[in-house]
Amino acid sequence: MGPRHLVVVGGGMVAQRLVEALRDRDAAGTWRVTVLAEEPRRPYDRVALTTYFSGRDPEDLALGDAALWSDPLVTLRRGEAVTAVDRVARTVTTATGRTERYDHLVLATGSSAWVPPIEGADLEGVFVYRTIDDVAALRGYVEQLATTRPVVRGAVVGGGLLGLEAAGALQALGARTTVLQVGTHLMSAQVDLGGGEALRRLINGLGVGVRVNAATTRIRAHRRGGVGRLDLADGGRVDADVVVVAAGVRPRDELARDAGLATGERGGVVVDDTCLTSDPDVSAVGEVACIQGACIGLVAPGYAMAEVTVDRLLGGAAVFPGADTATKLKLAGVDVASFGDAFGATPGALEVVWADPVGGVYKKLVLSDDARTLLGGVLVGDASAYASLRPMLGRELPGDPSAYLVPAGAGGAPDLELPDDAGVCSCNNVSAGAVRAAVTEHGCTDVAGVKACTRAGTSCGSCLPLVTKLTGTELAKLGVTVSKALCEHFELSRAQLYDAVRVAGLTTFTEVVARFGNGGRGCDICKPAVASILATTAPAHVLEGERAALQDTNDHVMANLQKDGSYSVVPRIPGGEVTPEGLIAIGAVAKDFGLYTKITGGQRIDLFGARIDQLPLIWQRLVDAGFESGHAYGKSLRTVKSCVGSTWCRYGVQDSVALAVLLELRYRGLRSPHKLKLGVSGCARECAEARGKDVGVIATDKGWNLYVGGNGGFTPRHARLLAEDLDTETLIRTIDRFLLYYVRTADRLQRTAPWVDDVEGGLDGLRAVVLDDSLGICADLDAQMERHVEEYEDEWRATLEDPEKLRRFASFVNAPDVPDPSLAYVQERGQVRPATADERAAGTTTDRGGPVLVATTLEVRR
Repeated sequence: MGPRHLVVVGGGMVAQRLVEALRDRDAAGTWRVTVLAEEPRRPYDRVALTTYFSGRDPEDLALGDAALWSDPLVTLRRGEAVTAVDRVARTVTTATGRTERYDHLVLATGSSAWVPPIEGADLEGVFVYRTIDDVAALRGYVEQLATTRPVVRGAVVGGGLLGLEAAGALQALGARTTVLQVGTHLMSAQVDLGGGEALRRLINGLGVGVRVNAATTRIRAHRRGGVGRLDLADGGRVDADVVVVAAGVRPRDELARDAGLATGERGGVVVDDTCLTSDPDVSAVGEVACIQGACIGLVAPGYAMAEVTVDRLLGGAAVFPGADTATKLKLAGVDVASFGDAFGATPGALEVVWADPVGGVYKKLVLSDDARTLLGGVLVGDASAYASLRPMLGRELPGDPSAYLVPAGAGGAPDLELPDDAGVCSCNNVSAGAVRAAVTEHGCTDVAGVKACTRAGTSCGSCLPLVTKLTGTELAKLGVTVSKALCEHFELSRAQLYDAVRVAGLTTFTEVVARFGNGGRGCDICKPAVASILATTAPAHVLEGERAALQDTNDHVMANLQKDGSYSVVPRIPGGEVTPEGLIAIGAVAKDFGLYTKITGGQRIDLFGARIDQLPLIWQRLVDAGFESGHAYGKSLRTVKSCVGSTWCRYGVQDSVALAVLLELRYRGLRSPHKLKLGVSGCARECAEARGKDVGVIATDKGWNLYVGGNGGFTPRHARLLAEDLDTETLIRTIDRFLLYYVRTADRLQRTAPWVDDVEGGLDGLRAVVLDDSLGICADLDAQMERHVEEYEDEWRATLEDPEKLRRFASFVNAPDVPDPSLAYVQERGQVRPATADERAAGTTTDRGGPVLVATTLEVRR
């Protein structure tokens, strides 16, 4: 007798987890499974959908190991929408006419975007935000609009989790966006009114407008076609060229209804705690399942349902453990988390709240009536405690609960020793005990091994800090020294190697690897790291001698490689201050070379689409106009963003522009473990978003407040207050020391936010070093920064003055002249190829501008 046949309707995240779990546990092969997926691709990470707008390839969103779908007991049929279920014959029929017989059926059809009955919701330019196809269509529409109008205006109907992600996507596309929330505050299903108000300020700080109590009644068409505006119930209006409706989702239960299965009052297929429907041969999992009286639109409960279903199919007795409704916002620059009884609905519950309205931080813990047991929480603006607090739900917190709300580094909060049964990774149902066992019983010696063994941290990734901490603690208990070696060629950490190179006075990679390495020629890890170290201990041009071979791709050509093979050029515009003549010069360069221009978030102008042979020509024009390299290609200072400050703004209390220009010129060219961004705001209104930067300066009536350790990256963090009311001289000296202490002691590619946490004593320890000179190194740091300022050299200008360095920018090895007069380029599907003789004769080509292919990959044939 062959294996029984399981048919899964739906090809989303929960379906993928079910199939993966079944194949992991069904070693005897008692089941074969067929997945009928409506979308034309294998299951992908819908949680990370917004990353599509930051250039991520849709294929990178695919879940799990592709080998799963090559398993002989697994069949994935893509583009096969199921249209009917025959429970008597136990078959399903697809839109293509295919019929599949099942022994057991699992409905994993998920949910669809709900569009309220708004007049005009069917107009061109109105989108939902649910699938890859949805976001691809949205992106294409906005990019097309951007070619015909100077500003694209976007509106998002819905201020929940998905609505804010959609707003972030529109903003990433360059659209000026407003979020319309029908209720009193944003993310009203997850956070309370206080948290919603703090969140609104953070969203406003990103340049996204927010209107609450704003019910959309009609979407009107523009006279040129498409969307023109939205009418609101209060009589107001919002002008918009594109609208995203993110008002919620509805379970896709139509198959179940047509098949006569029981459904919930508000939709969804009713299932019991074993995930069985009213038919014992049919289960439902994920967002389509109405379990314990509700449909749950989160992935973690869906995964739990998948595991329960697999266990039952294999003869187990598992039941649904209840829904973990913890959520975390995935919008760059905004940190929001909600978990447990966030609204304090438990009888007798107490709330402990800590708020910093100026800093945009709101934190609340919900506790039992004796103020000991954690019931829930809301974290806005700083969710760093989320990973460690969420597993403590239902447990007593050691010490004063308020200690867990104060800013990191302020001290007071005891370390949480999680019980073995405490959940660490809700996406994959991994406990603290399972993580510990991966180390103690299964021999895992690093986080990568623990992830592979337990699957903790392999989905949304929010639990990775906690997984890392647990892994390190268990290894330490076993007496295992966790290696901090830079790579196989150096047993020293980056910080140790920095000190060794500085003290020994070495100036080349050859000397460094011979003195402190294990031999060999180095690798892609240690060579750029050593290049960065030498840049501050023994400054020289990045292309000088053997240093040229150490650089990453971008540093190697002093420009940013783009996905089409062309390069972008970013001149420095200190503090965002530029003259009309400077703007004209940049515009002329862009026009003459056919470059796409984009004003960046750091207040400078990015020029896209340059060929490698054009770089020196572009640099020469920019240098002649008074510009220099903006180091957009390096792990170094990028920008110092500023508002207009007291010079122009009626709220400004200090000259933020002058200070931003001074700081950018002082730290330009400073190489570091990761890129650095600074911000200077002229008042507490924070228009320069200084608290989202590695170093943030905010003006006060008495001087300047200094914040450190904020940045973007995969886990955005707000900067923390290091010192208050500093005069300008003390401020600059403190920033000098902070930056150089970071350069000396941080790990490779470690950003300032986690580095501050790693400094012994945290923020207080850092304060002692740079303000109180607790290590006795401040004089050395001060002298080193002065040397950096005195020895700074513009890399573009130095390259233009050195014929040997310029040879690196020839078009072709066998045709070094720039440009090759016998070669022309034509656009073809977004790329460039050599023109044919007929095309050259027709005069339809150009040898400059447009998207380009990396020229060195072509041969010249005569």
